[in-house]
Amino acid sequence: MIERIIILDNIDPVVFYGINNSNMQLIKNLFPKLRLAARGHVIKVIGDENETAVFEQKIKELEKYCAEYNILNEEVIIDIIKGDTPTEIKQENLIIHGVNGKSIVSRNENQQKLVNAFRDNDLVFALGPAGSGKTYVAIALAVKALKNKEVKKIILSRPAVEAGEKLGFLPGDMKEKIDPYLQPLYDALQDMIPSAKLKEYMEGNVIQIAPLAFMRGRTLNDAVIILDEAQNTTPHQIKMFMTRLGTNAKMIITGDMTQIDLPTSQVSGLVQAIHILKGVQGIGKIEFSKKDIVRHKLVQHIVEAYERFDEKQKEIRRNKTDKDSRTKTEQDSSDK
Repeated sequence: MIERIIILDNIDPVVFYGINNSNMQLIKNLFPKLRLAARGHVIKVIGDENETAVFEQKIKELEKYCAEYNILNEEVIIDIIKGDTPTEIKQENLIIHGVNGKSIVSRNENQQKLVNAFRDNDLVFALGPAGSGKTYVAIALAVKALKNKEVKKIILSRPAVEAGEKLGFLPGDMKEKIDPYLQPLYDALQDMIPSAKLKEYMEGNVIQIAPLAFMRGRTLNDAVIILDEAQNTTPHQIKMFMTRLGTNAKMIITGDMTQIDLPTSQVSGLVQAIHILKGVQGIGKIEFSKKDIVRHKLVQHIVEAYERFDEKQKEIRRNKTDKDSRTKTEQDSSDK
């Protein structure tokens, strides 16, 4: 009789063990000669040397499946332990499997272009209207790189700019003050990483969510770095952010040029950066349109209605400018 200790490194134990430990109970039934105890990330097994060796191999195969698909069910457990190959979950344009095995895919041509641009470039700009999936796909790509051990951490940031509302002084410590600005990033992460694993990543600084102001002075190596809502950065801020890029690191910058919440006198850093960096090798740019919106169908209609309104306002201003110019010309002529 020997004892083996097996460490589950890459998965959420809650998902692996199943609801009310149902998966572990099934595994125990399939290995009736072994004594098992499981707690957290550790499984202890006692029994015959050969049988415990087989058990460890099968547990590692189950762990690999669970890490890839974020799900483990009775059918898969039986297949793997009996030596059969589980049915492969195939889906076109798959990025990763999210919580409960949900397939996270690129849902239109431009989302797939973002996937390809991330693969081919170290810095990618993803520009387009609200609801086109820029941030969601960017975070999915970062999570995939982390799961595949291509990077060691994910760093997510947003400028803390209020969208037309004055929220005043927010209560709490630094994290509590900035959390309202970063909630969309939390929402995406919670779709892709089981809650216990996400908590572990955040407590261990594997996933870091920080306001833009806290990037100064850092060199970000072995990471995927995402700047969301970049249209609300100043030219100085976005330059500072982009120059944080370190070795074995990739950066995605997302923004919507139509939702700039900066004071009217302030130039958007994103607008300026796109102009300055045009043609620089190693930088990709994907432009989403209202046709790429993947939220409720009304969102596309709302965006289109506002575009028509903006065009009318521009035409009114042009006509007023032309009229004022003609009036001034006529006044100058009469003065002569």
